[in-house]
Amino acid sequence: MARNRRLILSSPSEVWELLSDGHRYGEWVTGTRQVLAADPHWPQVGARLKVRVGAGRLTLDDTCVVRVCEPERRLELEAKADPFGAARIAMNLLPWGEHTLFVLDWHPLRGPGTRMHGLPVDYVVAVRNGMMLTKLARIAVREHNVHA
Repeated sequence: MARNRRLILSSPSEVWELLSDGHRYGEWVTGTRQVLAADPHWPQVGARLKVRVGAGRLTLDDTCVVRVCEPERRLELEAKADPFGAARIAMNLLPWGEHTLFVLDWHPLRGPGTRMHGLPVDYVVAVRNGMMLTKLARIAVREHNVHA
């Protein structure tokens, strides 16, 4: 499992606003090339988000399904990217004064990722997720400052 934490200088409700707009995932999720479709009831349990991910010429289509949704507190997704399997992505928003401590856990569920699970893979995922949280924090702070 890879775990990342980031203090975001915006409130949990402001961060949640970004998470609850499926069409904006391409702005902050590292590796996302394009959001192909977002269910209109995103991020309710069962809602799906279809994205194209990749690096260079290598791309594949991924589907994220909401498994847990507690508005302004917790969002858990199951990301499926065949032939690589699936992963659980858990996002927790913890109030930290007037800011948000964002905790992101990534864990492989099925496929080759479960066999390659360990230090090298977890390290690469943690670096990727760290970049992702940096982008999310920048967007949230920028929007906080615009509304302030």
